[in-house]
Amino acid sequence: MRGVWGAVRPHAPRLAAAALAGAAAELSGLGLIAAAAWLIARAAQRPELAALSSAIVAVRAFALAKGSLRYAERLAGHDAALRALAELRGRVFDTLAAAGPRARPRMRDGDALARMVSDVDAVQDLVLRCALPAVAAVACGAAGVAVCAAVHAPAGAVLAAGLAAAGVVLPAVAAAGAGRAAARAAAAREELAVRSLDVLEGAADLAVFNAADRFAARAGDAAGRLERAERSAARLAALVSAAGFAVQGATVAAVAWAGLRGGVDQVGAAVLALTALVAVESVLPLAGAAQRLREAVPALRRVGAVLAAPPELAVSRPVPLPRGPLEVELLGVRVAFGDRVALDGVDLRVGRGRRVAVVGASGAGKSTLLAAVSGEVAASSGAVLLGGRALARYAPGDVRAAVRGLAQDAHVFAGTVRANLLLARPDASEEQLRAAARRARFAEVVRALPDGWDTVVGAGGRGLSGGQRQRLLLARALLADPPVLVLDEPAEALDPRAADAVTRDLLEAPGGGTLLLVTHRLAALGAADEVVVMDRGRVVQRGRHEELLAVPGAYRDLWDAEALATR
Repeated sequence: MRGVWGAVRPHAPRLAAAALAGAAAELSGLGLIAAAAWLIARAAQRPELAALSSAIVAVRAFALAKGSLRYAERLAGHDAALRALAELRGRVFDTLAAAGPRARPRMRDGDALARMVSDVDAVQDLVLRCALPAVAAVACGAAGVAVCAAVHAPAGAVLAAGLAAAGVVLPAVAAAGAGRAAARAAAAREELAVRSLDVLEGAADLAVFNAADRFAARAGDAAGRLERAERSAARLAALVSAAGFAVQGATVAAVAWAGLRGGVDQVGAAVLALTALVAVESVLPLAGAAQRLREAVPALRRVGAVLAAPPELAVSRPVPLPRGPLEVELLGVRVAFGDRVALDGVDLRVGRGRRVAVVGASGAGKSTLLAAVSGEVAASSGAVLLGGRALARYAPGDVRAAVRGLAQDAHVFAGTVRANLLLARPDASEEQLRAAARRARFAEVVRALPDGWDTVVGAGGRGLSGGQRQRLLLARALLADPPVLVLDEPAEALDPRAADAVTRDLLEAPGGGTLLLVTHRLAALGAADEVVVMDRGRVVQRGRHEELLAVPGAYRDLWDAEALATR
């Protein structure tokens, strides 16, 4: 929770101003009702107009103050809450993005999305629906007791008892009842985010395997559980609200009865009754605030867990990365995901500036190899060396800057084409931007777009074809031009002729860094310095394209299968 408070603390002055304005607005409302009650009751006795002038002025003043202060409270409160929300969401994103493979929480994309969106939104509810109403309720309740006690002391005691019932007992009951429902709702909301993201992002794959209905049904079950949990919370809120109105009515009646029994005149009784009405009304939101607090605390704890997680394994004295292309070496690297072994004792050395293609059947471990080189997955045994030193010797941020490229899950953000490319290199010149587009054969796509570089595309590349999206992502990877460029299926979604042409261009002129390129297309690999063939997490062959074709083995089998598929 300390990390959450760290995002809220800079906006504490605005929150304090909002709390003061809210409390003053409630006090003005209390003063308005008390003054109006006295004015109406006293006017019924037909006194001289001069006797009512002070009350008339007070009613006007309190009415104007209440509206103005309420506006100020809403403005300051929402401004502070939204600023804190933006700050916290940025911190959560930075933490998730910067976490190393050992430090990153074991969560799926949907879980990360839930923490980024709905869990962080709990901060807004905590501020606007819990903290600010509590401050206003305490101020107005205390003022109401003081006013009633000034008119008739026993009536003030009765009001204090009613306020305790409405502002302490009912919130405690609401919080106790909301705890279990809140836990169920939070778990169901998290599961729904995961299931929904599976259905949306994996729609094409699910359709191919005829699994779309099954996954949609799972998402529907999660939505049903969330609905049942929220219905349970809504029923509790309705019951607590009804009980609050009953307490309010009983308190008003008891305060008026105590005043009349104690000899208070009709004017005083009117003041007592209406003051009690407003005072109890000001504390009624505390029951809802307590219920919302129980719902928000688990969400805030999950956010706090993300922020409290060690961002990366500390490197006491990181060494600087060498300049220029870097040598990459894997020594007995083994990577396992549960019981499935993705890399099984891989030994591989890629010299500085070399252009190496990695091939193999699906599931052979090619993508995991690139992830191990970039530090995105941790080796359970063995070592990955970069520039002759283990990855752990470098600052993790330096490793991410040095080993970059195109992953299978690369994302196109909602924005212009230019903005999407500049994510890789914000200070890139116009010429560098155009050069990267030409190398990715994306320049002709840009020329055909309605607004060229300023064409807006949707999240995930909506508005672009699969091939256009892939070329945009490849251009972004080439624009970065890191010391080690890793490309995972850069020609995916292109037709075979275009895919071979792009692959050949990348191998013949990969840029200034070492190149590791994963591909299923073999026709253009004659331009590679070396071809590495993987099978079941192991390197089973390596050599030049022509050398591998000359001997029986896994590479020639892949070549024959590709030739058969293109006939």
